[in-house]
Amino acid sequence: MSDYKINLLAVSDPKIKTLHITWFAFFLTFMVWFNHAPLLIFMKEAFDMTSQQVKALMILNVALTIPARIIIGIMVDKVGPRKIYSGLLVISCFLCLAFSFAQTYEQLALFRFLMGFVGAGFVIGIRMVGEWFPHKSVGVAEGIYGGWGNFGSAASAMLLPTLALIYGGENGWRYSIATTGVVAGLYGIYYYKAARNTPKGSTYFKPKKAGGLEVTSWKDFYLYLLMNIPMYVALAVLAWKLSPENLGLLSEVATNSIYVVLAIIFVFQVSQIWKVNKENLTHGVPELEHYKFKQVAILNWSYFVTFGSELAVVSMLPLFFLETFVELDPVKAGLLASGFAFMNLIARPTGGWFSDYFGRRKSLMVLIGGLACGYFLLSQVNSGWWIPLAVIATMMCSFFVQAGEGAVFAIVPLVKRRMTGQIAGMTGAYGNVGAVTYLTILSFVDYSTFFMLIGASAVIVFFIAMMLDEPKGQISETLPDGTVHMIDVG
Repeated sequence: MSDYKINLLAVSDPKIKTLHITWFAFFLTFMVWFNHAPLLIFMKEAFDMTSQQVKALMILNVALTIPARIIIGIMVDKVGPRKIYSGLLVISCFLCLAFSFAQTYEQLALFRFLMGFVGAGFVIGIRMVGEWFPHKSVGVAEGIYGGWGNFGSAASAMLLPTLALIYGGENGWRYSIATTGVVAGLYGIYYYKAARNTPKGSTYFKPKKAGGLEVTSWKDFYLYLLMNIPMYVALAVLAWKLSPENLGLLSEVATNSIYVVLAIIFVFQVSQIWKVNKENLTHGVPELEHYKFKQVAILNWSYFVTFGSELAVVSMLPLFFLETFVELDPVKAGLLASGFAFMNLIARPTGGWFSDYFGRRKSLMVLIGGLACGYFLLSQVNSGWWIPLAVIATMMCSFFVQAGEGAVFAIVPLVKRRMTGQIAGMTGAYGNVGAVTYLTILSFVDYSTFFMLIGASAVIVFFIAMMLDEPKGQISETLPDGTVHMIDVG
């Protein structure tokens, strides 16, 4: 393997084998997480849902993933990706089966919310792949992991409507969804047996303390606290959206209780962050241990607009095509909508390669700029368009979206190795904050305005990305015996 090329056929190479079994684990989590999107038309009929109830399901699907990615990131750094990925896949099986056989809309909504936990799987593989690949090719490797894994949502869009028809009957959609859960559970058992946390002889660096990211200055401490607020706001917005004054799925008492619980959890998290960082902030840390938290913050907002918009668009695109082009049926609409996620196969690895080869900051800025242009183009799609042209516009936009994601996670493993899981968790959570934000916006505006607003937010993030520092030199990690180990990052 050269600096920028990975021989994906060399499966006898342990790191290539690890990459393949890990991206497929991610593929299955995404297939399970988005197995509802192409079948919403069947669910809408089965449960006699209103359009607002359908949109509520879309929001619920990405809500729990916000705290789940933070928690999973902490667990991965502490326990290791092998056990955590295996456990998540097995749990996803049971959640998926419960959702597929729900009998009321309330049950459907509850289990869709709980299935947001499955979306945390992405964070696990970021740490796993980062352990196995050197810095000069980690962008490509993470891009392959993310891109091929993300294709799981496209696979759901392409396969599940047809599978539901093959099963037949009014419950065909249920069996179709249940099938994805069973496959995920069985693969979780296989992954536990086949995967290893690190190459033979390598050290798995763990955080000194659990409960929050370590920062190295007061400025970074306050910025870290500030960056936690949008995640709680997103969850509060979700509760408000489900309150009596909107969809009515929650009572006023339940809604207010959620607000109080979120406030308590935020205060508790602040105390934990202080506990983790008290010693660093009062006594200082060696210069070699320093890193800038602004790097994490910039990656957070970049993922907000890249992956956040992808989650939102993947959730609504089948219905968008179905309602925009009346000549389409649900199967055809699902296939056409899969074009957005289909680009993951090449776009995300390409974004990682751009980052490895052309530079981290420059690549991120160019791709986010292209993303903005792509969404402005999609805002012009209407029933008068030639359908193949609409699909081409969709895929052009998705290329920049997913390549941007690849560029973001080409940088994540280069910030601070022992906290890669937590950094990936927070960055990934911001993707879900973006999804909740955009899907909430969608519930108030038409499709054209929806795409236009995503493009406008991307322009803002483009200027934020200008402040990213190019990772270079080395980062230091301390071994359990106190020995300092230097890792190249540029």
